[in-house]
Amino acid sequence: VQLQASGGGLVQAGGSLRLSCAASGSIFEISANGWYRQAPGKKRELVALISNLGDREYVDSVKGRFTISIDKAKNTMYLRMNSLKPEDTAVYYCNAGGFPGKYWGQGTQVTVSS
Repeated sequence: VQLQASGGGLVQAGGSLRLSCAASGSIFEISANGWYRQAPGKKRELVALISNLGDREYVDSVKGRFTISIDKAKNTMYLRMNSLKPEDTAVYYCNAGGFPGKYWGQGTQVTVSS
């Protein structure tokens, strides 16, 4: 299974982005899936998690601003990010098949300017 992440970019604080993670197979139906991020000089951290049953969890810093979802028909996972802050700046990675699973996307850069 391959994951292809996209949708990152440069946005001003308060703006929005939607990240996409397209899978080459029906991996999102098997187990937990999530979005992680890694800022310069920091460890990779879990941002949002969604189970194969649709249960969602978020790190406290993004609760109320980010929404994780899956379109099973398109084998695609999304991360809708609203009210972005400079501290959200990082490379965002999608992950599938567990917590974390062994499948990783290549990462997409999100930069939020103040």
